[in-house]
Amino acid sequence: MFVIAGLGNPGPKYSGTRHNVGFDTIDILADKYGIAIDFEKHKAMCGKGVIEGNKVLLVKPLTFMNLSGEALQQIAAYYKIDPEEELIVISDDIDLDPGRIRIRPKGSAGGHNGLKNIIALLGTDKFARVKIGVGSKPKGWDLADWVLGHFDGEDAAAVKESKQRAAEAVVTMMNEGVDSAMNKFN
Repeated sequence: MFVIAGLGNPGPKYSGTRHNVGFDTIDILADKYGIAIDFEKHKAMCGKGVIEGNKVLLVKPLTFMNLSGEALQQIAAYYKIDPEEELIVISDDIDLDPGRIRIRPKGSAGGHNGLKNIIALLGTDKFARVKIGVGSKPKGWDLADWVLGHFDGEDAAAVKESKQRAAEAVVTMMNEGVDSAMNKFN
């Protein structure tokens, strides 16, 4: 079984923000494959289903971004998954331009507090991830204000398309492996 976790912050206040592109991508997968995100367990909203023959658990942590690892640690232990083989995390990335995505098989948190918490609580940085570019903060902006802000204009259109591509990349990662997805989407 694959655990596909989109990072974000719960509640309508954060809907559509830069930090919530992971949640948005989970919603795209849920809609496309008819998976209801309909139960709360392990500090997350979850949905079980099948995507192109792969059993999946779609996850939206309810712990707020900086504590995302709390939910994933509980899920990994409960379902006895190997993060290196069965976990895919989708998050925002301020170092990528809006509309870009980057797939990685492992790596550091790169300053992302949600990823940092996941790495700390899982005890490994060896899990696949899909990073969705949200653009770097403008000069003089506070980082929190930037990532909790909404997209506008060209950025909104570019990110909408990149979330669709991120969902496609997740399916490729499950069916063909991370290397194949990196070749197609990076």
